[in-house]
Amino acid sequence: MARALETAKGSRLSTLAGELRVSIGKLTRRVREQAHPGDFTSAQKSILHRLERDGPVTVSSLARAESVRPQSMRLTVASLEKLGLVSGEQDPADGRQTFFSLTAACRETLRRSRAAREDWLLRALQAQLAPHEREQLAEAIGLLNRLADF
Repeated sequence: MARALETAKGSRLSTLAGELRVSIGKLTRRVREQAHPGDFTSAQKSILHRLERDGPVTVSSLARAESVRPQSMRLTVASLEKLGLVSGEQDPADGRQTFFSLTAACRETLRRSRAAREDWLLRALQAQLAPHEREQLAEAIGLLNRLADF
């Protein structure tokens, strides 16, 4: 009998895991749809977010952090530089190294892109959820963060 209860609980937990994965994936796709046309590739986004979070860094460091070849990273960084999103500055201690950072224009682009996504999500929360459901969602965010930090 105890084994049957464990199996039933395991089955419910497995179902919950699958439904949570699908729901989060669907919501993530819907939020991404709110991006501006011509938004960045996933590789570019990853680099821009890393530079935003970590500050100036060399191409070699970016390549190691992103697990790609330095040559590939150089091409991606060069494309971002051509778009005016990153700029390089030579290391005063070692002129052979260049540290890349986000430009002010890039920071503004990232801010606008996030604002568009958050505006959509705010409208969806207001239109789709009753006040008590918003409270339930607020409580669930802590649980989702705990899962993400596991």
